Amino acid sequence: MTIPLLTLSHQQPFWKFRTHRVIANTTESTRNLCKSTLYLFLALATPFIAYRCFNSFTMFWSSSSSSSQPATKIDAESLRRQRINSSKLYQPDASSKVPVIYSSYYDISFLGIEKLHPFDSSKWGRICRFLMSEGYLEKKSIVDPLEASRDDLLVVHTEAYLNSLNNSVNVARITEVPPVAMLPNWLVQMKVLYPFRRQVGGTVLAAKLAMDRGWAINVGGGFHHCSGGRGGGFCAYADISLCIHFAFVRLNISRVMIIDLDAHQGNGHEMDFGNDERVYILDMYNPGIYPFDMTARNYINQKVEVVTGTATVDYLDQLDKALALLVTNAR
Repeated sequence: MTIPLLTLSHQQPFWKFRTHRVIANTTESTRNLCKSTLYLFLALATPFIAYRCFNSFTMFWSSSSSSSQPATKIDAESLRRQRINSSKLYQPDASSKVPVIYSSYYDISFLGIEKLHPFDSSKWGRICRFLMSEGYLEKKSIVDPLEASRDDLLVVHTEAYLNSLNNSVNVARITEVPPVAMLPNWLVQMKVLYPFRRQVGGTVLAAKLAMDRGWAINVGGGFHHCSGGRGGGFCAYADISLCIHFAFVRLNISRVMIIDLDAHQGNGHEMDFGNDERVYILDMYNPGIYPFDMTARNYINQKVEVVTGTATVDYLDQLDKALALLVTNAR
């Protein structure tokens, strides 16, 4: 059986590998510093935050009580399929374009606070500008995705989780950027969560284009720390899980393979598909850094643990062996 493989491939001329080391000490130190700052910040701002949380809860409870009406019970899987079939995320016409997906809305920038996290939230735009400057891409040939709507997100996420993002404190925890907790939520939605939702739309669309054209790249997305009920590690929406569920329903795909080569363990999609035999997960990660999710590790079909300091040749050798084994295991 041929298994559709959706991956971000680093092939020339787009990228040239010179070295590959799993060195995370600096990034993890910065992450830990950010977390310490967040804890201190929350301790000092507790009265203000508690007041805001109380107001948010009161407003939510009031709106929920007034709008609640008896509804016909519907099977959860049927509702999921209904939402997927009515989605517009596959609509952008890319027939005359290169299957590279990006929007200028991907980039997150607001008063420099994005620099408080080691994750580079403006890298997506720089990647595309580099490709255009080198003559590999033209701006008019890039596919612009739609924003994932609330109904789209409910394919994977719970109502409770999406409602929790209406509280800036929760978004600050997920993004690990302390000052976000003090911003009004309408601003957080516009400057942080909207860019994430556009990237989710790009990931979902990439699967369709990969099936239509043989390959596709979403320059953003890949929020592998987020599951249906919990965000973290700068990942607010589970775009990988969403993409796969769309592929099952709209693309008639029966099996999917996730090859996660990020230095951090992809605990989000692992929790979402832990008991789903249709999804095979190969995760090559550093076990000594975030997120230390031992429960999610139990759901990895094929794990390759790479320690800090692993040299290029050793890393690629382990990857080659893992891919060879994967072909056999996933049949």
